Amino acid sequence: MKVIILCGGMGTRISEETDERPKPMVAIDEQPILWHIMDNFARQGFNEFILALGYKSEVIKRWLIDLNQLSGSINVDTLSKTVNHVSEHAEINWKVTALETGLHTQTADRIAQCMAIYPDDLFLATYGDGLSDVPISNLIDFHNAHGKLATVTAVRPPARFGHMEIHDNVVDRFGEKNQSDEGWINGGYFVLNRRILDYHTRPSEPFETSIIHDLVREKELMAYQHEGFWQPMDTLREKRILSNYLLNGERPWRVV
Repeated sequence: MKVIILCGGMGTRISEETDERPKPMVAIDEQPILWHIMDNFARQGFNEFILALGYKSEVIKRWLIDLNQLSGSINVDTLSKTVNHVSEHAEINWKVTALETGLHTQTADRIAQCMAIYPDDLFLATYGDGLSDVPISNLIDFHNAHGKLATVTAVRPPARFGHMEIHDNVVDRFGEKNQSDEGWINGGYFVLNRRILDYHTRPSEPFETSIIHDLVREKELMAYQHEGFWQPMDTLREKRILSNYLLNGERPWRVV
């Protein structure tokens, strides 16, 4: 099953890092976050990627070519780049299609363009700026079992502020807020049937407010509730959180 990774946005909320590179190329430790996302999918057996490019796409394409010089070989044809990358434990073969989807294109149209070049019935899709230990095979099994057109991974947002419990102006509890206090949000990591393209009627709108909105209305979107690790990288603070894991020798987003 092919994995669509949305890599075309401008990353304005972390502009300190994205003046010269797209957000998926912002490094945590020695590798861009895109490498960690792809590595995690490939370790779970999903190694065919479609990168939906836009803002500063040349940086990602140069990086793909550079992988050849760093740790393996790269075969280039008119459609895709096949990257054979040596990981810490075994060789991982990445088959990567780097697709130009437009500088100002919205996410719904980026996904539609990626689906248009392959006849597959099912696709995985995620954002190029977040890491999670979602078990992909379990996610797909869940999707296949319910029979709807789409599945989104629901996650608990990382707690960001100290939490207080107050009764009659008296603070009864002061401490870190738990993720479970935050409710569920869209964590990416979608499974999408290509028939969602029937809902692609507003290409100028984002995926989340067009196709997803219409799928919800038709009760064709199901949520896979993931209680494990999930961390976005929207800000410098969140980049430091991910970098600190690596500095401490931890990779909590790895499933295997």
